[in-house]
Amino acid sequence: MNGKQIIMIAGLSGAIAVGLGAFGAHGLAGILAETGRTETFETAVKYHFYHTLALFLIGVLSIVKPQWKSLNFATWSMVFGIIVFSGSLYILSLSGVTWWGAVTPLGGVGFILGWLGLFYSALRNDQIIAD
Repeated sequence: MNGKQIIMIAGLSGAIAVGLGAFGAHGLAGILAETGRTETFETAVKYHFYHTLALFLIGVLSIVKPQWKSLNFATWSMVFGIIVFSGSLYILSLSGVTWWGAVTPLGGVGFILGWLGLFYSALRNDQIIAD
């Protein structure tokens, strides 16, 4: 996957995060308050945003350093984390089905692997700015 594609994924992910955040704050406020899951939904949106920004920066780094092929692992790990971590919290918040909380840590592992993948890419390629 190249930097442009990663940035495009980050753009879509950011748009989805904004939409879900706004919908949660306005259209779903009553449901989330009723189920006591407002904070859970907000956590999902926060982590969705944080890792969307990380994806964007990985995309930029991929453009600057196209030889850093190991950034693909970081990218896919972050995408997995967003889908599984935030996705499971979104579903839990809206459905009230609490077993989705058992799925959430798998997404957290995806986030951790993404950050470690970024670390590995930098470690493996010792010249960050100029070649």
